[in-house]
Amino acid sequence: MMSPTENESTASKDANRGFIGTIEPCIVTGQGGKEVWNCETYSFFDNVRPPTVNEKLWNHSKLTALHGLFEVLPGIYQVRGLDISNMTLLEGQSGVVVVDPLTSNECAAAALSLYQTHRGKRPVVGIIYSHSHIDHFGGAMGILPKDREIPIIAPSGFVEESMSENVMAGPAMMRRAAFMYGTPLPPGHAGRVGVGIGVGVSTGTSSLVPPNKLIEETGQLVEVDGIKLVFQMVPGTEAPAEINFYMPEQKALYISECATQSLHNIITLRGAVVRDAKAWSGYLDETIDLYGRQSEVLFAGHTWPTWGNANLLRHISEQRDLYAYLHDQTLRLMNLGLNGTEIAEQLTLPPQLRDAPHAQGFYGSVSHNIKGIYQRYMTWFDGNPAHLWAHPPAEEGRRYIECFGGAQELIKKAQHYADAGDLRFAASLLDHVVKAEPDNKAAKLALASVYGHLGFGAENATWRNFYLTGAAQLRSAGTDETTIVPDFPALNPLGTVDQWLDCLSIRLDGYKAAPEAMVIDIKDSARGAGWRVRLSNGALTHRHIDQSTDVKASDLVLTLKKEELLAVLNGDFALAQAKAAGGCEPLRKLLTLCGM
Repeated sequence: MMSPTENESTASKDANRGFIGTIEPCIVTGQGGKEVWNCETYSFFDNVRPPTVNEKLWNHSKLTALHGLFEVLPGIYQVRGLDISNMTLLEGQSGVVVVDPLTSNECAAAALSLYQTHRGKRPVVGIIYSHSHIDHFGGAMGILPKDREIPIIAPSGFVEESMSENVMAGPAMMRRAAFMYGTPLPPGHAGRVGVGIGVGVSTGTSSLVPPNKLIEETGQLVEVDGIKLVFQMVPGTEAPAEINFYMPEQKALYISECATQSLHNIITLRGAVVRDAKAWSGYLDETIDLYGRQSEVLFAGHTWPTWGNANLLRHISEQRDLYAYLHDQTLRLMNLGLNGTEIAEQLTLPPQLRDAPHAQGFYGSVSHNIKGIYQRYMTWFDGNPAHLWAHPPAEEGRRYIECFGGAQELIKKAQHYADAGDLRFAASLLDHVVKAEPDNKAAKLALASVYGHLGFGAENATWRNFYLTGAAQLRSAGTDETTIVPDFPALNPLGTVDQWLDCLSIRLDGYKAAPEAMVIDIKDSARGAGWRVRLSNGALTHRHIDQSTDVKASDLVLTLKKEELLAVLNGDFALAQAKAAGGCEPLRKLLTLCGM
């Protein structure tokens, strides 16, 4: 077991402060005894740092791997290291309010059990979701009382945002996330050492228990079990729907994921809409103005707290300035004519920000954040006409091989650059061969070696994971991120009908469907709402209709309840036939074209 140890550094002291106890052995299992979380696999941090891990990343990851129950202040506790995120517990008059119940039900239940082991069997009397990412709400069913209703608090727009991000681009994001979080890699000196804000993501079952109380405005005061909470709306920072809160009686400030112990992502490597760094900075400034000067502790949904008013003011101020600096200086250089790649190479942080321990690039990086800011304003195109209509990778690779006089000559030249220490260009050259000749074993092994060296040297945990996962794929049957192919997610029962129809539209094989044309009207018998679904020219569109809409022109009319529609869209044709006016052949054909 890895237990906290004292260290000279402030970060180590803060990460260890308030430790009460942990699970021994720290392994969480799910249904059928399946392992969903294992802290014991990170016991290698008890050893001396190997040369295969960047020193700064090793020291930081060692702290994110600490696990157990910690006291933030009397009455405020956190379980850290049982998932990528922290679960916070606020003690009230009769029970405990849980903030951000982790990713999985199993880990959330284990975290609550650990807390109750040391603090007594206090019942859960409330839940707060700080924002719309699954690692902050996915474990709610694991801690939700079964015998009574409790307040479940979330920011306005939470349900919509929690489901929308993964509806349209879910499989692509999941594929990227496997690389970003190093999911295929074993923990260890040559594998995964963390993800920058935790050690990894739990693999248990997740849930979405809808909130029953929404926070609508900054300054909104809510009292739960005698605990006074003042909320700040911070939408569009780290998540589209997000809140911070201040506890005036405890002088404690929960800053969600807006200011952790690492530079965060303005653009995330797993894929998402680019975040607004300027707005993020502005909300942090508002946080200081509203609550900063009276707070005595700052705590968050990842990593460890900061104690002392002067320390936390410096922390938030430097985080505010960090995002403002990255945004403003990127735009300054962009307006001087540089593209995103050039800015990322040229722009450096001023000493105060460069040296701040909480501003290091363990999760986000200066390099990829700058490119994200550039992309937000200027799109993918860098303005160079040569890049406007480039060949796809395989075709470009074939031409590079021809220019170098064959694949072996290109591999030899790449090895020359690798030996000279230019791993970046060596990777570029070898990637041309692998894309053009995916069965070229020599090229794949050479590129895997280069990726391995890049990963071992990376200070950023997600860069390390990308490089090492890429290397592992090259050494096995795969060649790139496309080898990890998740299925389209099932239609979410909590989703809206519009979201379900959006899901169908992106599953449609448009070219194959182009000769087909149909109109299907769907009527919700319980709510009176309706939708017209139209297939034409290989595109599936839909719009709302009402009771006055003429359905004579439609090929099929379905009148049914929402839960029945879900079953129909999942292929229950017997139910569809029972609810249809006319035959169900149009629906059967449509769902077949959608791969359902």
